[in-house]
Amino acid sequence: MSEPEITLPEVDLSQPPAENIVRVTFQPEGKTVEFPFDTLPYDGHGLPMSILDVAENYHIFLDHACGGVCACTTCHIHVKAGATGLSEAEDLELDRMDTAPGLQLNSRLGCQAVIEKPGAYVVEIPSWNKNYVQEGKPAAVVKK
Repeated sequence: MSEPEITLPEVDLSQPPAENIVRVTFQPEGKTVEFPFDTLPYDGHGLPMSILDVAENYHIFLDHACGGVCACTTCHIHVKAGATGLSEAEDLELDRMDTAPGLQLNSRLGCQAVIEKPGAYVVEIPSWNKNYVQEGKPAAVVKK
């Protein structure tokens, strides 16, 4: 049984986020969410306020085969904007990233990249990193 489609509130991308607001855009899906900093309920996937935690709270698919405990690389993302507002990668994440395909300078694990301050963040979920055979949630497929 699939989860119902969630309609996200409209976000005016022509304006910067308001004071004390976090805005995260997930590409290539083009889904954007906003919420007051440090108010997101922890959903138990990844670290609290991580990119994975945001995705889970808003029903945006970001694969995480290990449950978000930094034991795999399926939540590998590319941070396109806002990297300075994220936590620094720690040794556990850096060691795990050594095994990730398509590593870039802006690569992070969604379960470990914690939002530490309000602002705008843009993350890309690489198309090759999507697990199209997973249990419970449909993969987001974007046709070009």
